[in-house]
Amino acid sequence: MLIPVPRVETEQMSFDFLNRWTANKLDAVVVGLDYRLAPQHQFPAQFEDSFAAVKFFLQDEVLTKYRVDPTRICIAGDSFGGTLAAAVTQQVQNNLEIQHKIKLQALLYPSLQLIDSYLPAHRDNEYGLILTRKTGIKLISLYLTASETLSLAVLRNQHMPLESAHLFKFVNWSILLPKKYRKDYVYTEPVLGRCNHSLPAFMDIRASPLLANDSQLRNLPSTYILTCQYDLVRDDGFMYTSRLQNVGVQVTHDHLEDGIHGALLFMTSPLHLHLGLRIKDRYISWLDKNL
Repeated sequence: MLIPVPRVETEQMSFDFLNRWTANKLDAVVVGLDYRLAPQHQFPAQFEDSFAAVKFFLQDEVLTKYRVDPTRICIAGDSFGGTLAAAVTQQVQNNLEIQHKIKLQALLYPSLQLIDSYLPAHRDNEYGLILTRKTGIKLISLYLTASETLSLAVLRNQHMPLESAHLFKFVNWSILLPKKYRKDYVYTEPVLGRCNHSLPAFMDIRASPLLANDSQLRNLPSTYILTCQYDLVRDDGFMYTSRLQNVGVQVTHDHLEDGIHGALLFMTSPLHLHLGLRIKDRYISWLDKNL
């Protein structure tokens, strides 16, 4: 099993605990991936590092060395790690040169698209507990470019070029979200062609896995998606669930009505957040039954 893990000290402590606990609980080989960080290293460095590590691990001699069953491999990640897990899984499953494929993917409150910055979840959680809309947009900007003016365009939802119009069907929340989460919001497509920046990364499925077309999604493995109600990226997980189910991929979707983004970070000392422990238990239970 492979888990992309952010390289921040507090996160490393939480995920070192989770990885060790997973290995013991499931009697599994757990590999925690490291990757270069923004803003020193911008997209696609993080994807390239993660994909290279997974591709290396899937070699016969490496799998044999660590006694890994090549038919029982899962890629998992939370938050931005979920972005990387989804993107890497898409690349592995659709790459004819890679012999061994992924059996499962697990995405915990993942961020899966960058092209629409005004989803219902963005409005509901504009001032979220862990991740505010303004902070999320700032992080996206640092991830993609050194420009300091991009954030304002994304904040206004006016950052996409004219040639991106065909992509919005893949993130049309008025169709892909359950009615309960659409509420009374009115869907309008973002204003196109207003931004002076030309950033192909916005339209790249390695940064926005939700933009993959249906033929690419059909090859994906059984998937676990966990979303949290009080989370800026809540709707990404809901929309990915809908799109995967629409093309016949088996999806288990857990939604926590009391959940917050990043809860796994707080399951260890000193907080021992019960919510984080619940997420851990649900995720591990699904892995135990399906891996």
